[in-house]
Amino acid sequence: MTSSIFGKKISRRSTLKGLGAAATGIVAGPGFVRYAQAQSSAPIKIGFQAHRTGIGAAYGRWYEKTTNAAIKAINDAGGINGRMVEVIVEDDGTDPGRGAEIVGKFATQYKVDVAYGTLFSHVVIGSAPVAGEMKLPYFVVSEGHHVASTKLNRYVFQPGITDVKSQIQAMAPWISAYAGKKVTQIFPDFAFGYDHRDYLPPALKAQGADVIAQIAIPPTESSFTKYFPQIPADTDVIYHVMVGPAVLTFVKELGEFYGGSGPKLFGFIDSLEAVDINSPGLEFLNGSHFWEGAPRYAQDNDTDAMKAYRAAVGIDENGASVDDPKDVSTAAHMFGCWETLYVIKKAMENADYKGPEDRGKLVEATEALTEFAEGPEHPQGPKTFNGKIHQCFGIQNISVVEDGKLKVVHKTTIEDGLYEPEGDYTTQPL
Repeated sequence: MTSSIFGKKISRRSTLKGLGAAATGIVAGPGFVRYAQAQSSAPIKIGFQAHRTGIGAAYGRWYEKTTNAAIKAINDAGGINGRMVEVIVEDDGTDPGRGAEIVGKFATQYKVDVAYGTLFSHVVIGSAPVAGEMKLPYFVVSEGHHVASTKLNRYVFQPGITDVKSQIQAMAPWISAYAGKKVTQIFPDFAFGYDHRDYLPPALKAQGADVIAQIAIPPTESSFTKYFPQIPADTDVIYHVMVGPAVLTFVKELGEFYGGSGPKLFGFIDSLEAVDINSPGLEFLNGSHFWEGAPRYAQDNDTDAMKAYRAAVGIDENGASVDDPKDVSTAAHMFGCWETLYVIKKAMENADYKGPEDRGKLVEATEALTEFAEGPEHPQGPKTFNGKIHQCFGIQNISVVEDGKLKVVHKTTIEDGLYEPEGDYTTQPL
């Protein structure tokens, strides 16, 4: 696909922000922001490829907030290998062409130690070849199966968030047992949606259920009612996974179409990320279920680590900004930024990383990681990491909409989402 499908390409350089940690926290401003305190060595530089604009802007905003919080915590604790961490931010416009340009700029102009942060699958796929060519470790927080498929290259990692194939496999038994046997899928017509298109049918088939229809919707669509007549009348459950700024319109129109009746609903929270679940017109969602990576709403059994993480990133018990209750977070995904930064820290420490000349050592040190214990660095839950496919595996949450909130009713296990590797990045040359 061409980049024009996904939004207007950014034609001027976006404002750069250094997210250094001063004694009072993160300092952000145009250009490189240096630290107030004297440093014995240059900072470790992370190039943050952010979706500040385009269809991923809501995610990008919260990815940046989470990144700020994690970098502050890391720097307050002494940084990485005794060096402070500095983040250089560029807006990729949620555009694959622009994303590739930015990764190249990170490597050649800013000479960062690693690139990091990308969410939308088409941007990752468009940017990954440049990371490989430049031998720049590229840590994505994307959720798609593109990394684990081993179709990218040895310099691309997804160690802080699970992929769609694993998520679907883990949740398929619950969908079949409690939602319905005849499933219609509604998904966005690009790489992330294709993962759902490709991996849900076999996962449900293994549980005695079937996908009876698949409806792909362009990511630039702003109205959806014309697609709903394609849903077969004998559908038991609608599995929906829409993304982008029109998601509120999507769920509202879905409710209007069925008028409070119709099939059960099981949604990936992408269809509701950054959207207030109590928005007018969403009453029909009561009783429906959603997948969540990390729960948006505070849960009664939250760990101390989860509570501390939520406080650090600045979300209240409803998953909205503590400064603005209308600014709803992307809680199900943004935890991956926090956890990925701590993976980078761990790998750099294990590699005794000193600079770009050690990037190969950093790749090998990351591949050697095997598990991440639940705790302050990994508040979403425990994870295992498969260095051959550069992908982590963790737990998933299924939540029900009840009294205007999302309440977790089922947690999968790591084992539920494990699958056989499709290749081995470690066989590729550095």
